[in-house]
Amino acid sequence: MTSLPRDVLAALGDRGWTLAVAESLTGGLVCATLVTVPGASTVLRGGVVAYATDLKAALLAVDEALLAERGAVDADVAVAMAAGVRDRLTADVGIATTGVAGPDPQDGKAPGTVHVAVVTPGGVHQRELQLGGDRAAVRAATVDAALRLALESLRA
Repeated sequence: MTSLPRDVLAALGDRGWTLAVAESLTGGLVCATLVTVPGASTVLRGGVVAYATDLKAALLAVDEALLAERGAVDADVAVAMAAGVRDRLTADVGIATTGVAGPDPQDGKAPGTVHVAVVTPGGVHQRELQLGGDRAAVRAATVDAALRLALESLRA
């Protein structure tokens, strides 16, 4: 195991902040990665896997008009997911992943198109990625990117 999940959890703990995660294409892998760290429960509140587009609206309060206009694979949708999970799970920080793991395109977006977002009390951070590899590689790289963005956001 890399130190990345441990570093994210330590940075949250140092600030006294809690974390919630909203996942689409990663299907729970961000949370699963975080809970490999002993003591993760001191900061991790939980996660929501909203794989279907309608659940992004129903569970995470993503604007239905935004989803209808742009689809689920969008930077603003990722930010809305992070903000929504933060609110719904009453956490200080929200992390979100949305994108296309492949092998087929989704909403006109090519496989490997991914958006990750982090919402903290200090601001909003998001990143668009174009990832290569098969479905498993895209999902693993997305987990890494989401945790890296979280750590950068917490250190900013």
